[in-house]
Amino acid sequence: MPIARVFHYSKRAAKIVIGFFVLFAGVVMLVTPGPGWAAIAIGLVLLSTEFQWAHRLLHRIKKQGIRIRDSLRKSDR
Repeated sequence: MPIARVFHYSKRAAKIVIGFFVLFAGVVMLVTPGPGWAAIAIGLVLLSTEFQWAHRLLHRIKKQGIRIRDSLRKSDR
């Protein structure tokens, strides 16, 4: 197997492992002190490069965040 292919697959595997680790750490941080939602978003960004489900979930979380932000701005007026 050419070295470029090995590098590609190892880089892909590292992204997946790190993405799931950060995602899991974010879920844990939702009930413990720490930036849980930020970690979840970072984990999903890493995973969305490889998985369509992560891309869709990240898009849904972004949409919800925008809706929450807009409703908070509306209530401040």
